[in-house]
Amino acid sequence: MTETIEQPQHEETTFEQALERLEQIVRAMEAGDLPLEQAIAEFQEGMSLARVCREKLDQAEQKIEMLVQEAGQLTKKPFTTEE
Repeated sequence: MTETIEQPQHEETTFEQALERLEQIVRAMEAGDLPLEQAIAEFQEGMSLARVCREKLDQAEQKIEMLVQEAGQLTKKPFTTEE
């Protein structure tokens, strides 16, 4: 019988909370003191948190694109740091 590890739910997690937890996981894994099973569970949670962060960044980018005005009309324009 295969054991499944339950994944924490991160749908209601803010970007900042997800990033902070992800940083904690990275520090713990870099220390190298975790037992194998815990390291695997931490890695899985980290992957989930990375996905949450990416989705939240994508949502923020979409909002920025929607708010850019050009010639009096809303137009989609990619966000760049040069502007």
